[in-house]
Amino acid sequence: MWLLQLAWKNMWRNRYRTLITMAAIFFAVILSVIASSLKEGIFNNLVKNVVSFYTGYAQVHKRGYWNEQILDNSFETAPATEQKILRQKNVAGITPRLESFALVSSGDVTKGSLVAGIDVEKETAITGLKDKLVQGIYLKSTDTAILLAQGLAERLKLKVADTAVLIGQGYHGATAAGKYVVKGIVKFGSPELNDKALFMPLAAAQDFYSAYGMVTSYVLSFNNTAAAEASVIAMRSSMDSSYEVMSWGDMIPDIKQHITADSNNMKYVQGILYMLICFGIFGTLLMMMVERKFEIGMLVAIGMKKIKLMVLLTVESILTVFAGCIIGLLVSIPVIYYLNRHPLRIGGETAKAYERFGFEAIFPTSTDAAIFINQGLVVIAMGLLISLYPVYKVIRLNPVAAMKK
Repeated sequence: MWLLQLAWKNMWRNRYRTLITMAAIFFAVILSVIASSLKEGIFNNLVKNVVSFYTGYAQVHKRGYWNEQILDNSFETAPATEQKILRQKNVAGITPRLESFALVSSGDVTKGSLVAGIDVEKETAITGLKDKLVQGIYLKSTDTAILLAQGLAERLKLKVADTAVLIGQGYHGATAAGKYVVKGIVKFGSPELNDKALFMPLAAAQDFYSAYGMVTSYVLSFNNTAAAEASVIAMRSSMDSSYEVMSWGDMIPDIKQHITADSNNMKYVQGILYMLICFGIFGTLLMMMVERKFEIGMLVAIGMKKIKLMVLLTVESILTVFAGCIIGLLVSIPVIYYLNRHPLRIGGETAKAYERFGFEAIFPTSTDAAIFINQGLVVIAMGLLISLYPVYKVIRLNPVAAMKK
């Protein structure tokens, strides 16, 4: 106990030196937390953008559908199948879709389009489709109307309440044709999807394609998105062999590879940051040892054992590191929360490049508690490791030489 009291008094005998050391650790914690939080937030946002655009975190299809996406590879909806999926651990929701393609015409303009028949309520719960509405009103399940993506509407020169003509091929080669009123316009961050997507209620799509009671996929959402891959693997072993279960990474492998590559690159950036943090903390400890060289030499000269002096300096270092770390964590929490609510935004050509890949040009932070804990522990570990330097200097100390000015 007396060592703890003495260490605390020693810390504040030269308050400026202690405050400088704590400041180095304080800023190290803040920089470490912000860098890690930005990395996690950016990649989580990329995944969220990808899955919320259209795919969802996972999909269930008839086996072979993903390689040959035609209506003949659709399957009949069955409440028993839906309940079996919903009973799977971590599955939060499910929505059916009937997807195919059609030509959309307005006047003399015709454009190929992805047509998605959706359960209007379940779809918006999983992908937030209703939130992407920029004009008009959202669909009802009984409507025979459509929602157009903004880019497709502009190409066809269609507005809300205009009529679009759809022509395509239905189930088992049947002819599909119909006129539909544009009830609303939605906008996606993905330019590709924004230029070719069209939505209609599931019943209307089944009637249009003569695919009554059929769907091409079930789109899934999860309670814990971090465990989505594990949930997909578990579902594959429990589902009937006539179905295939695919995660968003299986459906969009190029995006997953992009995120993995960027994540690996960020590790090098964090490594450089940790190295700078080490130099910052070491610099303050080096300054402290130079200033206290005479004091330490005198203590040894008057009979204080080096082992006690080493323990004393270690306790001082621990208190300083912990104090700086805790203050840094407390200050970083509101900073990270603010950057999460008001993410960094970039503009110009960089923003356009992001949009071409289908990503929003924003950099939000992650508020995951594990980030604060992990980064705090990393900085504490670095601080304690570097604090061994004063211990090393005491071991090598020559009291007579230390007291010479």
